[in-house]
Amino acid sequence: MTRTRRRTDLGLFLVLAAAVTVGLGPDAAPAEAGGLKATVYLTQAKIPGGMSEKTMLGFARGHTSKLLQESDGDVKARKWTANLVVSFNRPVDDMEFTVLFYDVNDGPRRFIEDMSTMVSNRSEKTFVQRINLPRPTFKPNRQMELVVTVHREEVGKLKFGVVGEEIKRSGQVSFSDEETGARKKN
Repeated sequence: MTRTRRRTDLGLFLVLAAAVTVGLGPDAAPAEAGGLKATVYLTQAKIPGGMSEKTMLGFARGHTSKLLQESDGDVKARKWTANLVVSFNRPVDDMEFTVLFYDVNDGPRRFIEDMSTMVSNRSEKTFVQRINLPRPTFKPNRQMELVVTVHREEVGKLKFGVVGEEIKRSGQVSFSDEETGARKKN
């Protein structure tokens, strides 16, 4: 191999190494696609209208709820309501993102429900949505995790708890005569 050939090979190697280092190589696209991240807040406080994005994020951060309190009324009909605030580090560039809810009270994730959120403006980075977590799908006094996904890739998550009253059971069982097969006396 001649010196000119070695210099050309070395120069080509250095150019490729520099291209990969500054992100022009073949691995640049997945790193860019995987760079989407989301910060998630849950708040049960009413979010005032007319706030800028920065002010609203400060409000959500300051009023975040790690434990959601359930609504009043009949125990079987109660639910947990909150405002979900999702702030991405850059525009989503998709028509929707998905929020998955998991029960993590007993260790590993157990899927409960999902919620799709449609994006009306692809250039927006922050979204606010009212969520309702109804009984019996969601159970009281459990640790939960919500996961935000875009293109089936996790980009943000938040652990929280749901606090509420358990359904009281009397511990007594009664059966009618028909259920026990008892005969009526004539």
